[in-house]
Amino acid sequence: MSADSKRSLKVEAVILQHSDWGEADRLLRIFSREQGKLKIVAKGVRRIRSRKAGHLEPITRVSLLLARGTGMWIVTQAETIHPHLALRADLLLTGYACYLTELVDRFTIEEEGNYALYQLFTQSLERLESSADPYLVVRFFEIHLLDLLGYRPELLNCVSCREPIQPQNQFFSYLQGGVICPKCIGRAVDAQPVSMSALKYMRHMQRSQFEKLNGVYIPNEIRDALEQLLTRYINFLLERQVNSSSFIRMVRNGNTKL
Repeated sequence: MSADSKRSLKVEAVILQHSDWGEADRLLRIFSREQGKLKIVAKGVRRIRSRKAGHLEPITRVSLLLARGTGMWIVTQAETIHPHLALRADLLLTGYACYLTELVDRFTIEEEGNYALYQLFTQSLERLESSADPYLVVRFFEIHLLDLLGYRPELLNCVSCREPIQPQNQFFSYLQGGVICPKCIGRAVDAQPVSMSALKYMRHMQRSQFEKLNGVYIPNEIRDALEQLLTRYINFLLERQVNSSSFIRMVRNGNTKL
């Protein structure tokens, strides 16, 4: 039975964002394990005595009971599974969590379930709270999100001539979605240089489970190169910049005045 034909629905989800709606309600976007992204209404949640308010904050992982309203799902019950309090207590971790949340929101459409992406998303939020390197958590999430949504970057063969990449510095084309070898650079006007070292780390992240990455040492210059490449590729695919990236840069630069 499809979600449209049901009168009630129980889901596990992460709150992506909310906005005020009417005098006392909130409009929420969630990413659920069962139905993917949904737009729902929490009625009366802005009233002081509302028992649901604390369960419906962004980044919170919740269990929800929904009822079909006029064209939209309405929250009837909400219970927190994981509040992710540690992510709210640290500005940089808050920025990273918002970045993951924004990517899920921007890359998905409503009512298209993706269980693997939900698992990646919730595991990545938990990893940010652990002792794992946040940089590795975010890069791993980016690479595997792209994979799950059909945007897997080609890192083994030149996307132009299809020849295997040789052990030398290469180029990356955002338009063609992968590596361009030096022989084919004239066929990709958007190609940017990428070192073989950076490619090796990207390949390792692409084919490995996270447990094999945690603790891997990546030199600072490679970290910067990978972050820049993936950020530009994601911005290209979305045709816009990710808003939370600027907040992360602000916190890194020591400007914490909000």
